[in-house]
Amino acid sequence: MQDRVLAIDYGEKRIGLALSDPLWLTAQPLSFLENNKIFFVELQKIIQEYDVKKIVLGLPKNLQGHDTAKTLEVRTFAEKLQKNLSMEVVFWDERFSTVAVNKFLIGADVSRKKRKKVVDSQAAAFFLQGYMDRYRQ
Repeated sequence: MQDRVLAIDYGEKRIGLALSDPLWLTAQPLSFLENNKIFFVELQKIIQEYDVKKIVLGLPKNLQGHDTAKTLEVRTFAEKLQKNLSMEVVFWDERFSTVAVNKFLIGADVSRKKRKKVVDSQAAAFFLQGYMDRYRQ
C-alpha cells in the first residue's frame, strides 16, 4: 500500500479533484470544488476523509513546454496550498489532459452540460494516472 495522493486541476471557477487508490493502480475522479472562499475548508475535509499525504498539482504549459500566465497563476496557488495545508505539493505536466478528456467524453456522447461538470475532475484523474504510472513502486 502507498500513501493516498490527491490530484488538483486548478481553474478560476472550478477545481477538479482526483484520488489515487491505496494500491496506486487507478486514479478516481472526485467531484470538483468551486474556487471560492471556502475552498480550503472543503479541501481539508477531503484530505482528512481519505488520509491524503501528497498533492499532485497539474501544471499548465504551452505546446513547447514553456511557462504561461496560467502557469504562474498555478504556482501562486501551489504556495497557498502549502501554506494552508502544510503538505507536500508536486507539479505534474497537465498538457493535453483536458483536451484528451473532452475528446473521450464527446466520443462517449456525453452532453456539453454534463461534460462541463466532470471535465475538470476527469482531467485531474488523467494526469494523476500518468503520475502514478511513473512513480508506482
